[in-house]
Amino acid sequence: MRFPLNVLKKIADHLTKEKDRITVNISSLKSQDPFSDPDRLNDNAASDTDAKEEISHERMEALERELRLHMEEIKIALERIKKGTYGKCMSCKNMIDTDRLAVKPTALYCVSCERKREKR
Repeated sequence: MRFPLNVLKKIADHLTKEKDRITVNISSLKSQDPFSDPDRLNDNAASDTDAKEEISHERMEALERELRLHMEEIKIALERIKKGTYGKCMSCKNMIDTDRLAVKPTALYCVSCERKREKR
């Protein structure tokens, strides 16, 4: 069983918009990162300023990692839509519940298989 094409198109459109939003957010994070300022190395800021910049940089890197991870999940979901395997659990091959996909359209596993994976 597969999703109707009109439903898949809506999901793909939503995921594509989300991917575009993430791209903008990543660019914004990079511009806010204090380590992106080339003059940073030339300033003689106090050590507490350097520490704040370090913390801010680490926070930006963590946020960027999360966004890139979500971007990869979206790319996989879009690829699965193209291949006709979207909505099918990668483990048991049963269809993933539509309520789960409504909440997490990038889900690769049904709830049961996801729970088994989390226990490992």
